[in-house]
Amino acid sequence: ESHIKLSKIVALEDDLAMALQAVSIRIIAPIPGTPVVGFEVANKARHAVPFVDILQSKDFTNAKAKLPLILGKDPLGNHVIVDLASMPHMLIAGSTGSGKSVALNAMLVSLLCKYSPDDLKLIIIDPKRLEFAAYHDIAHLLFPVVTDPRRALPVLKWVVSTMEERYETMAMFGVRNIGDYHALSKPVDAPVMPLIVVIIDELADLMMTTGKDVEDVIARIAQMARAAGIHMIVATQRPSVDVITGLIKVNFTARVSFKVTSKIDSRTILDEAGAEKLLGRGDMLFMHSSDPYIRRVHGAYITDEEIEFVVQEIKKQRVVQYLDIQELLQHDQQKDDILFDGDDGLYQDILSFVQGCDEISISLLQRHFRIGYNRSARIMTKLESDGIILPSDGGKMRRVVK
Repeated sequence: ESHIKLSKIVALEDDLAMALQAVSIRIIAPIPGTPVVGFEVANKARHAVPFVDILQSKDFTNAKAKLPLILGKDPLGNHVIVDLASMPHMLIAGSTGSGKSVALNAMLVSLLCKYSPDDLKLIIIDPKRLEFAAYHDIAHLLFPVVTDPRRALPVLKWVVSTMEERYETMAMFGVRNIGDYHALSKPVDAPVMPLIVVIIDELADLMMTTGKDVEDVIARIAQMARAAGIHMIVATQRPSVDVITGLIKVNFTARVSFKVTSKIDSRTILDEAGAEKLLGRGDMLFMHSSDPYIRRVHGAYITDEEIEFVVQEIKKQRVVQYLDIQELLQHDQQKDDILFDGDDGLYQDILSFVQGCDEISISLLQRHFRIGYNRSARIMTKLESDGIILPSDGGKMRRVVK
């Protein structure tokens, strides 16, 4: 009847599940764009969704997605393949046994099957040490799999530095994003810019170890890295507000939730309840800003043998060549140390600019002088040590001493 309120229907969810003798039901009230209410009822007998079936399907082979990720199947049996490049980052949450790790492996192998090591590079941060052990020494890796949370921050800072260098290079060639850069006819010695995907398997471990520092770096990458061809997949078992902070959450509009322990956790990751009633073992909810409603997906199941086969095929074709993170960071330090020379022309220009302001910030210096984040941060440090600006009071703006 038209006069029945939706809230009354939603309140009957548990009663309907009992009447249908269903493990759980999910009410979509209303189905976006329609005047009807939808009911998703779990099957009594579950069927696996083989990863290889989707990988070999025309939906994947003909996909126009730049970075296709295989998620699984929707309730109607349609293959769900999403484009990481359009998201441009993904946040994943799920409790132990929910199927999160299997889904991460399926996404990763999707990318490995699509791109050669020349076109795609990976950075894997795995504090749990076991989830991505199978991928050690594949040619797509820029660094060995990072298992020490303390080493994650330097690696992520290198990503920020690389992002800034790419923006400078693209500006020099007069293009605005990596797609246009790849389409250019460039000199032979022009910098090569493969796509980069950063995978972090347990955000909670990084937040406990490095806290605010890693949060700021992840947020910065999420805000700016899309046009530079850098994307992130960040996962956690603990979707609490001290792990998925407001700063991180606002920069990840694409989110996946597997089964979580409470409504509070579901709201933290998806902004609404529902994930606490999922069935586990690959049952997920996927939200993206381009979709009018949250989609339910049964995750694709990939076996250890399938992962091993793909990894061994890659190793047969190419030997990994790792970058030396310490050498790269030392090189960046040497470049930035130029700023500490009192006779440096740029520093004198910045000093004159700052003295005409009441307040300044790192981002203001970046925009005005077209310099990178690391360089701007070091200038702020020198301005403070020279007594030009006051120490930070917790805000972004720093007052200038008059």
